[in-house]
Amino acid sequence: MREYLLVLFVAMATTFLLTGIARKVALRYGAVAKVRSRDVHKVPIPYFGGVSIFGGLIAGFAVASSLPFLGDSLQIAHDARAILVGGAVICAVGVIDDLVELDPITKLAGMVLAVGVMIVQGIQLYWLPLPGGIFSPPPSQLAVLTAGILLVSTNAVNFVDGLDGLAAGVTAIGATAFFTYSYVLNVEQNLDRATTSTMITVALAGACLGFLPHNFFPARVFMGDSGALLIGLMLAASTISLTGQMDPNAVPYEVGGSSLLPALLPLILPIAVLAIPALDLTLAYIRRTKAGRSPFAADKLHLHHRLMQRGHSHRRAVLLMYLWTALIAFGVVVLGLLLSVWTVILVLAVAVTAILLTTGLPRRSAKPLAKV
Repeated sequence: MREYLLVLFVAMATTFLLTGIARKVALRYGAVAKVRSRDVHKVPIPYFGGVSIFGGLIAGFAVASSLPFLGDSLQIAHDARAILVGGAVICAVGVIDDLVELDPITKLAGMVLAVGVMIVQGIQLYWLPLPGGIFSPPPSQLAVLTAGILLVSTNAVNFVDGLDGLAAGVTAIGATAFFTYSYVLNVEQNLDRATTSTMITVALAGACLGFLPHNFFPARVFMGDSGALLIGLMLAASTISLTGQMDPNAVPYEVGGSSLLPALLPLILPIAVLAIPALDLTLAYIRRTKAGRSPFAADKLHLHHRLMQRGHSHRRAVLLMYLWTALIAFGVVVLGLLLSVWTVILVLAVAVTAILLTTGLPRRSAKPLAKV
């Protein structure tokens, strides 16, 4: 655990320090977010925060490779290089988009290239946990499924990047939830605690936390597409890489037994972590296509926009999105690994609190005191 904490703090500190430099470079080359009708910021904000996040990931991976625990794994070293190469491609695509605003097709082609680079190097699903046992389709089908998951995750995080600190905070929460699941499961099942999944998620959480002081409302710098596309890809890659290192028979699959849910968590948790961004992506697709517009046509009807339309402040809307992300992601982890009456009550209590805070607590009308 100490090595993971070191990776976390190195990625966090590196990103924090690099963000100031990235901001100056963005201002110098005119990479700024102009004020548009659908935006909530009032003045132009510089981009390139994603470059500093990528720098934090590189630093975290470099430190991990030199540590006696994480650095001894050849599998982690191979996977880390493959994921960083794919990350470099997607970050470069985002930087170009931040500078010249690529059209949706060109941007999608860049995403497909980054995903393809990772899959060719072995970052893909190798099995699927299903009730009753392991399902292993042909490698070609698994590669297509992997590409779909990576692309959906990349775009989902990009869609949710609409308020200061939102994408970075949501990703940090999701990465921490998956790290918790992966680490606790490895401890309980006496498996190798050094995995690509845990290393990536802890570095990703650190990089996002290091970026948040610059990006939380009021933001001084945006991550831009170079960051939103990158962290979405990293989050999905971390979950997918787990199937390449975990023994599929390590967790018993007993339908109806207490071990079924932990066995299914590798399939359920990525969905839970990305539940809020994926829901926003799905609603946006339905809303735009139903109106006869392109799915890529931007609007101001995302979930975070609707929260602000209900009267929530900028910060409160972001914090509510954090709360819902944490509830879904950590709720699945807690119920999967520590299922009991008390954990169910705890999750339900947090859910009721989240609903009340989102919809607004009922206010009692003040009645004047009767005169005596």
